Amino acid sequence: MIPVPGGARVWIATGKTDMRKGMSSLAMQIQQGFGRNPHAGDLYVFRGRRGDLLKILWHDGLGMSLYAKRLERGRFTWPATSDGVISISAGQLGFLLEGIDWRNPQYTFRPELAG
Repeated sequence: MIPVPGGARVWIATGKTDMRKGMSSLAMQIQQGFGRNPHAGDLYVFRGRRGDLLKILWHDGLGMSLYAKRLERGRFTWPATSDGVISISAGQLGFLLEGIDWRNPQYTFRPELAG
């Protein structure tokens, strides 16, 4: 899991992103397309067209980091809006990275017996 600092916000870049983009191109998209500062310490999450690949851009104060995750099965749950960014919590980011629907997580395992 990415160590999300307490004051950092997590932003989902809604819509589809060209996954061939690297750090510089994604930072320019954040700056020009969304009007935000990519060096402010927030995390920006991007998803590709197929929905099985995520990229997360984060500047931790020392440098820019680019994280990528590809699901072997299934797709990442994504907002229905097609442009802009929305904010989610660090806990919702954890669900998203696990392939769980972060909007309404469902726990599937409940113990029946104590011993």
